[in-house]
Amino acid sequence: MRLTRTACRWGVAAIGLAVLSGCTDLAMLGAARPPVPASAPAVLPTDTPRSAAARAYYAQVQTALLAQGLLRTDGGGRDTPFDARMLADNFLRIAMFDEYARDAGGPVQRETQSRLRRWVDPVRVGLRFGASVPRDIQATDRARVASYLARLSSLTGHPIGLSETAPNFWLYIVSEEEREALGPAINAALRGLSPGDVAGITNMPKSTYCLVYALSKGSSGIYDRAFAVVRAEHPDLLRLSCLHEEIAQGLGLANDSPRARPSIFNDDEEFALLTRQDELMLKMLYNPAFRPGMSEAEARPIAERLATELLGGES
Repeated sequence: MRLTRTACRWGVAAIGLAVLSGCTDLAMLGAARPPVPASAPAVLPTDTPRSAAARAYYAQVQTALLAQGLLRTDGGGRDTPFDARMLADNFLRIAMFDEYARDAGGPVQRETQSRLRRWVDPVRVGLRFGASVPRDIQATDRARVASYLARLSSLTGHPIGLSETAPNFWLYIVSEEEREALGPAINAALRGLSPGDVAGITNMPKSTYCLVYALSKGSSGIYDRAFAVVRAEHPDLLRLSCLHEEIAQGLGLANDSPRARPSIFNDDEEFALLTRQDELMLKMLYNPAFRPGMSEAEARPIAERLATELLGGES
């Protein structure tokens, strides 16, 4: 069994810190203390004091990111050009490396070279909400997830969708206390995890916005199970950003790269939603020219050829 912890979603903390591209606190250059929103976010009737505090905190985070021109939703444009060489290089860095290595105490941040991974069986997403999530928000999230999965399926040519029949990709949207109680659900979905692996989810620090674990069969590179968690306390755009990144990374684009632009596989938070380059990388990942388990040396000529076919001389 190989565990891949992909892309904790990070961003600017309300105390003026950024946690970028791997789980390490870094001072954000030029970042002042994020402004407090003019009006405090509504406290839901089911909010506990901890959940209400988290809701206010992440509202401040989103406000600060937007004030800096981050969390873009345009998918990239003339200010973010990329060519075939850049696409191939970004694909190889994101698909052929892991953000985390597995240690006795659980996943630790250490970029390591890996092999190409993707799903072979249909991806059946089981969407689960904590009781704290109001029904109207559940309905909105369910519709958004279903639409996004259909988009991903169209891009990759691989069956991906919501399913209540034997899900193999679990997606939980839960509050603070609900996440801490997920241990039994995690162990049932991803058998064989260490206590440290499970604690990586249940004890998720405030600086981690969301995450996904994906498991492959031995060293085959074939994903067969995944478990993603998104904080229910997130405001609308930050929540949608988490859904976009964690689901996409759970399909096999497991790393982040500071060179990838425009891309959500870059912890600078510039883009909130899947970009055009991200779409092309997903197309490449599920192209039949690749096979799960390929090394970077085996994958590179294929990636370069596919990138040229997709973009040609375009930049």
